[in-house]
Amino acid sequence: MATTPSGAPKTNRLGLAVLDYRGGKTTLCAGCGHNAISERIIDAMYEMGVQPERVAKLSGIGCSSKTTAYFLNRSHGFNGVHGRMAAMAVGTNCANRTLVQIGVSGDGDTASIGLGNFLHMVRRNAPLVYIIENNGCYGLTKGQFSATADKGSVKKGGATINQMPPIDCCALAIEMGCGYVGRSFSGDPKQVLTLMKGALAHGGTAVLDIVSPCVTFNNHEGSTKSYPYAKANEDPLHELGFVPFFEDVKVDYDPGTTTTVKLPDSSLITLKKLGHDYDATNRSQALDLLHEASEKQQFLTGLIYVDSQTLPMDEQMNLVPEALATLPASRIRPSPQVLAEILEHYK
Repeated sequence: MATTPSGAPKTNRLGLAVLDYRGGKTTLCAGCGHNAISERIIDAMYEMGVQPERVAKLSGIGCSSKTTAYFLNRSHGFNGVHGRMAAMAVGTNCANRTLVQIGVSGDGDTASIGLGNFLHMVRRNAPLVYIIENNGCYGLTKGQFSATADKGSVKKGGATINQMPPIDCCALAIEMGCGYVGRSFSGDPKQVLTLMKGALAHGGTAVLDIVSPCVTFNNHEGSTKSYPYAKANEDPLHELGFVPFFEDVKVDYDPGTTTTVKLPDSSLITLKKLGHDYDATNRSQALDLLHEASEKQQFLTGLIYVDSQTLPMDEQMNLVPEALATLPASRIRPSPQVLAEILEHYK
């Protein structure tokens, strides 16, 4: 962290102040959990020293997808159609792999109309921090149950009870090979910030499912996505700490109480065991724990699974380091000889 004269705003390693990472004024409901998540995105980008102009912000449709206007106003932004943010992220990375990508989606945008796009993006391991602002309802269309609403959830007013089992985006992400999967609560700023820092350093697809209560339609008794339920039932898997690669690594812990995971850029994320004998690098254990928690309607938070061995999509495809969008036609258009060889191959 850079030092500044007394009275001057603090700056990060790029010499930027936190104001350089802010966006427009929110138009969401007062108390919406999405606003807390936007603040953590600002903090993570500032503390990690990410250049705002090198960030691509992506979103679809929904209350969650409005939030990209509330952070990083100096960054590139694209608000697409409902459920297609994941597909846009894959295309954006192919076109310009030099950008840091962050996508903000909702439980409807991800787990309903966009589910197919989401799964294939994860399978391809596109470099992207994919944040699901999960409130269990469609806030823009008066609070209908979404695909992540727990069975037995009661709609506001008490007249309707959800009879369908929920989709667990974390379990699906792990099944599809995602190398960084975390779950948190928008009212737990320390944990959300740490998970975001680790996600930014991961290098491939990083999925963060953050329960973000809808104060207008889904914050009542009977909802498992409300502030009271989350505060009463949150059970952290571990205490998280993150050491960025550009700082001295100093980890102080007692043997047998901490697991330290090395991320692709050599950053370290440290997990201090609390009430669970849990290893975030064990895929089978992660899935078993998620299935057990779903059956009991428990709300487990923390880094659920991490695997830094899978190559990101751009490396799997052997993409050139330059942005494809900047390449001249001479480098992207096959010559007549190459086209003839391709045609001959298929005869």
